[in-house]
Parts: sequence; structure tokens; C-alpha cells
Amino acid sequence: MAETGNKELQAKGKKEVADPAEQTKPGLLFTPAVDIFENEKELTVIADMPGVKPKDLEIDLRKDTLSIIGDVEAPESPGETDIVREFRTGRYLRQFTLSEIVDQEKIEASLKDGVLRLKLPKVQKAVPKKITVQAG
Repeated sequence: MAETGNKELQAKGKKEVADPAEQTKPGLLFTPAVDIFENEKELTVIADMPGVKPKDLEIDLRKDTLSIIGDVEAPESPGETDIVREFRTGRYLRQFTLSEIVDQEKIEASLKDGVLRLKLPKVQKAVPKKITVQAG
């Protein structure tokens, strides 16, 4: 029987970061899983950050380094006590060094259902262009 080509879906667990630097805030530090796509006009970064709300998300750009930082609050309400906890809370951190092809002034970000989508437009000179050859 021929394989249909469908891939088995597998949930990926949170990956805890081995402390890259000393932290001033206690708690766990996670690396969000990302996918990066490219077309002629832009790069798209999709980061999985479950539990992060827009108010708890910071996207910082300094010296060609794009940092994504998101905090996840504990889901229990005041007065509730943990019985079983499988969802680990903490801080997400991921950094990227941007090349000169990214137009840093036009970066856009959106967060929906725990998925961050960053659009990094390419500078005009980096966008491929076809040149028409004139005869004669």
C-alpha cells in the first residue's frame, strides 16, 4: 500500500533555555518554537507562544538584534490552589540577528491564539526585479 504523504501531527513540548545570562526575574525561561518563511518581498517569522497576552509581549529591536520576550501568567485565580499542573508558566525569549536586507522601520507584529506573526519586509534594493531588454 502506497504512503499518502500525510505527516503525523506531534505536539512539541516547551524547550527550557539553559540560562544564557543571569536573570533578574525568577522563573522558567523558554525558547519558543519558530518557523521562518521567505518570499520576494518579506520574511515571515511565526513563533509559538501559548498563554502570552498582547500586554505581556515585548518585541525589541536594537543594533540589528530582534528580541521577542513574552511572559505567561499562572492560570489559576486568587484563592485557587494547584492540584495538578502540566502547563508550565514562565518567560519566552528568542533573539534573531537581522541582516541588511530587512527594512527595520516597517516590521509588523500580530498575536492571535498564542501565535506571534512577524512580517519583516525586505528593503527595496533586496527585492528581485526583472529587467526588460530593449531590442535595437
